[in-house]
Amino acid sequence: MDINTLRKMRNSDFSKITGEFDKIANPQSETKSYKDDRFWRLEGDKAGNGTATIRFLPRVEGDELPWVRIFSHGFQGPTGKWYIENSLTTIGKDDPVGELNTQLWNSGSEANKEIARKQKRKLSYTANILVVSDPKHPENEGKVFLFKFGKKIFDKIMDKAKPTFEDETPVNVFDFWEGADFKMRMRKVSGYANYDESLFLEPAAIAGGDDEKILKVANSQYALSEFNAPTNFKSYEELKKKLESVLSGDSYASKSAAELVDEVEMVSAPAPQPKSAPAPQPKAAAVTADDEDDMMSYFQNLAND
Repeated sequence: MDINTLRKMRNSDFSKITGEFDKIANPQSETKSYKDDRFWRLEGDKAGNGTATIRFLPRVEGDELPWVRIFSHGFQGPTGKWYIENSLTTIGKDDPVGELNTQLWNSGSEANKEIARKQKRKLSYTANILVVSDPKHPENEGKVFLFKFGKKIFDKIMDKAKPTFEDETPVNVFDFWEGADFKMRMRKVSGYANYDESLFLEPAAIAGGDDEKILKVANSQYALSEFNAPTNFKSYEELKKKLESVLSGDSYASKSAAELVDEVEMVSAPAPQPKSAPAPQPKAAAVTADDEDDMMSYFQNLAND
């Protein structure tokens, strides 16, 4: 790839990006468990606070967009086992957890609806980034990494491309020349990482617009197509077997979603409580969309143990 090719990709890419934002903003119009050193994460201090500056990068030639969107499920079953898997709905296929959740939701039981909420699919995005500043790990600065993030950060990207107010200029933050650095600010809120104070800086070219340095960054990027390739997902049968093991501990017996609902109802039913001593209701901590990514990584480790 040469510098002229990069420049020609700019206009067509921004058109695709804004079109995708339209789909996300109007959904009604829409028809791995190992450490990967390619990924960058913001590390906080002892209090859980941290800051860094990154730059989202354009799509790699061959990829459709500069990000990929992945749905996954992460929950603990009544057996104590964890279900941490990518959802087949990411690639437009039926998923056993999705089918089970639909059955639970349509059962009319509020208890079943609560189970379905806990088992709902989670959304994350993966993109290429350039680490501009990383005070905790300065050795990362100037390098290209993959970055996995949640809906809140993605909304900030979308707000720059499709601003709310007419006096704001749309910015394609993925552009080498007219994009913008992203100042990440992480705080602990109710015990979880929160990125609400993160913001984009003023648009500016990478490396001052130096063609040679921009080309070096471009040639260091990773293709994202692997993350939504069918080989990145287990088969329906494998996922259903895993789900059955997590819910009941039994071996796979080709049970239907309706039969699994019956099992969930049976094992999830609370034990009778004396009238004089009602069961205390646990207080749930507030969790943001981006927190789910951090928790999923933690739960994945538990599932592997």
